[in-house]
Amino acid sequence: MTSNFSQPILQLCYENVNGSCIKTPYSPGPRVVLYMVFGFGAVLAVCGNLLVMISILHFKQLHSPANFLIASLACADFCVGVTVMPFSMVRSVESCWYFGAIFCTIHSCCDAAFCYSSLFHLCFISIDRYIAVTDPLVYPTKLTVSVSGICIGISWILPLVYSAAVFSTGISDDGMENLVIALNCVGGCQIVVNRDWVLVDFLLFFIPTLVMIILYSKIFLVAKQQAIKIETTTGSRKTESSSESYKARVAKRERKAAKTLGVTVVAFMASWLPYTIDSLVDAFMGFITPAYIYEICCWIAYYNSAMNPLIYALFYPWFRKAMKLILSGEVFKNSSSTMSLFSE
Repeated sequence: MTSNFSQPILQLCYENVNGSCIKTPYSPGPRVVLYMVFGFGAVLAVCGNLLVMISILHFKQLHSPANFLIASLACADFCVGVTVMPFSMVRSVESCWYFGAIFCTIHSCCDAAFCYSSLFHLCFISIDRYIAVTDPLVYPTKLTVSVSGICIGISWILPLVYSAAVFSTGISDDGMENLVIALNCVGGCQIVVNRDWVLVDFLLFFIPTLVMIILYSKIFLVAKQQAIKIETTTGSRKTESSSESYKARVAKRERKAAKTLGVTVVAFMASWLPYTIDSLVDAFMGFITPAYIYEICCWIAYYNSAMNPLIYALFYPWFRKAMKLILSGEVFKNSSSTMSLFSE
C-alpha cells in the first residue's frame, strides 16, 4: 500500500558523503538577487580600493605620511574584497562551504586579521589627524614617513599574528568541544569562539574605537574654536601677519581632512558594531542568533570595505580627479606622476 503523503527531500552539501552538512539553499529568484548584492560589494571593494592605492602611490603630489596610511587602509579593505567576500558570498547563499577545511581556517584568519588591520589603521589615522589639527605647523616634524611606516607595520603585523595564533591553534574553542563536534560536518565552516576570546575580541574592537571617539571629539572641539577665532579676526585681516594667515590656511585644510576621515571612522563603527554586539551576546546566550541574522551582520561589516572609496569620492576632489586620470589611461603617460590634483 503506497502513501499519499510526499516526504520533503533532504538536500545535502555533498551527496553520497557520510557526515555531510544539510543544505538549505534559497529559491532561484532570491539566490540571484543575493549573488548580485554580495557580488557588487566584492567588486566595489576590490576596484574602489585598488583605485585609492594606485592614486596615492602613483601621483607624487599625494606622497605624504597621512596618505600612505590611507593607502595601507585601502590595501586591507582590498584584501577583504579578494580573500574574504567572494567565498563568504558562496557560503551565505548556498549555505555550504565548498572550499575545504584548511581554507576555512585560512578564510576565518584573513577575515579577522583584515578587520583588525582596518581598525588599527583608523586608530593611527585619528592620532595623525589629532596632531595635524591641534598643532598643524609642528605636525610635519612629528608624523614623518618613517613614523607612518611604523604605524603601518604595527597595523598589519599585530592583527595577522593574533589571528593566526587564535585560529590555527584552536585555543578559541577550548571548553566547547561538544558544540564543535555537533557543528563538525562536511561542507560546513563554523568557527566556534568561547566566551573568553569573544571578550578579548570585543576589547580589541572597543579600546581602539574609544580612542578614536575621544580624539575626534577633541578634533572637532578644536576645529570649532579655530573657526570662531578665524571669524573674529576676519575684520582685521589687513593687520594679520603672513605667518598667521598661513597657519589659518593650514588649519582649515587639516580640519577638512579630519572631517572626511571622521566620516570614515563613523562608517566603520556603524558597520562593525552590529556584528560585534551579536557575537558578544551570542556567546553568553548559548548561540541563539538565527543564521540569517548572523549573515546580515557579517555582510553589513563586509560592506564597510566597499564604503571607504565612496566616501573619498564624495569628499576628496583629488581622488575624483585621480580616478578620472586612471580610468582614462592618462596615468600611462611619462609625466602623469607629477600632474597636479589640487585646484589652485
